[in-house]
Amino acid sequence: MKKLKFFKGNDTFFWKEITKPEELEEVLNKKIDQPILLFKHSTRCGVSLTALKGFEREWSQEKIKGECYYLDLLRYRELSDQTACFTGIKHESPQLIVFHKGKVVYSDSHSSIKVEELKKKIDTK
Repeated sequence: MKKLKFFKGNDTFFWKEITKPEELEEVLNKKIDQPILLFKHSTRCGVSLTALKGFEREWSQEKIKGECYYLDLLRYRELSDQTACFTGIKHESPQLIVFHKGKVVYSDSHSSIKVEELKKKIDTK
């Protein structure tokens, strides 16, 4: 997996890009003590880009204790479909799904993706 950096004003926020079914399966089956963030992003959609950048800006002041993954929906839509089958969460774009200890603890899409709501579900210190 390669690391991607989207928000240039933040030197610490990196996403690991998922490009293969086996990478997605590995991520979805992790049961680690830290949260796993999966951001599903449509690279040609202004709403999706706004949601991604807004999330990164809001989160930039927080230390991330966890793993952050990114899924390009235009190139890897079938991986998004696999995520929906695995989690039972309907596909949307943009969408943030957060797993903790093998369970979904947060899921939202579009302008409803809120760092404050996410922080209530996970430890960010």
